[in-house]
Amino acid sequence: MSRMPTVFVGHGSPMLALDDGATHRFMMGLGATMPKPQAILVVSAHWETASPRVSAVLKPRTIHDFGGFPRALFEMQYPAPGAPDLAARVAQLLPGTMIDEARGLDHGAWVPLKLAYPAADVPATQLSVQTMEGPAHAYAVGQALRPLRDEGVLILGSGSLTHNLHEFRSPVQEQPPKPWVTAFADWVAERIAAHDIDSLLAYREKAPFGPQNHPTEEHLLPLFTVLGALDAGEAAVAWHRAYTYGILAMDAWGSARAA
Repeated sequence: MSRMPTVFVGHGSPMLALDDGATHRFMMGLGATMPKPQAILVVSAHWETASPRVSAVLKPRTIHDFGGFPRALFEMQYPAPGAPDLAARVAQLLPGTMIDEARGLDHGAWVPLKLAYPAADVPATQLSVQTMEGPAHAYAVGQALRPLRDEGVLILGSGSLTHNLHEFRSPVQEQPPKPWVTAFADWVAERIAAHDIDSLLAYREKAPFGPQNHPTEEHLLPLFTVLGALDAGEAAVAWHRAYTYGILAMDAWGSARAA
């Protein structure tokens, strides 16, 4: 069984599923760049709970957790099978995790999965994030889940490297990113390259424009889970770097693709 990489992706607007662009094309080619997983565990920014929960649904429904978008987006379905065995394994590795018998796949999960694995033939499930617990907790979750990579599981963090929707000004995807967005994304890239986990965990104090890029933390926490799932000394590399709407850094970071 091939050891799976682990990767964090920016899922951006739900329109990523429909609109062509650099990140749309990156996502469409994502599945072909790594071994086919036995199952996928998505840590999505759009499932926030006080303590960890993992879905054990046999047939996860496609959750359209958004409004104001074209009808074609609401008609999209992603009928991948669930992964109850994986859910049980997650609960074993992460004591205190509750099994959820109802949760489907929110757009933080099904949008990237629909692009990367359009056949919907890989069992997939979700693990929630604990926003109030902060980055160190998310990192520890990744450390606990690390053995899954040797069990054919793709750990996919789905959020956004920058996420301040209060600054949204224009629906035009291709526009110059704001300086405070690029400064933050470049700082993260530098700290990841230096394997400076301590600074990354303290990004709100140490990064330029940290709180401005993340008024709330849920969209960055999946990155810390992916970083935690790396082995000691294993480098994280950039899989993709791009910007949309001038405010969203759509960077993808993870282990080397060929694990």
